[in-house]
Amino acid sequence: MKKDIHPKNYRPVVFQDINNDKFFICKSTVNTKEFIKLNGIEYPLYKMEISSYSHPFYTGAKKLVRKTGPSEKFKKKYKKYNI
Repeated sequence: MKKDIHPKNYRPVVFQDINNDKFFICKSTVNTKEFIKLNGIEYPLYKMEISSYSHPFYTGAKKLVRKTGPSEKFKKKYKKYNI
């Protein structure tokens, strides 16, 4: 292994899923500006938009988001025929 190429600032960090306010503690080198106090210990806080608590693959929830409905697709497709 090469020496002195890995970061040395691993520390416990709280990762918070902002969609459902769940969090977990994991060692990381991520830079943070916020802190949170849990069980009397202050940890760096990293807020994320999606995690295993909210991702559809892990939750089993199926969510289909359509920008346009079937009628809009039909109108767009056949607009050139003036229907």
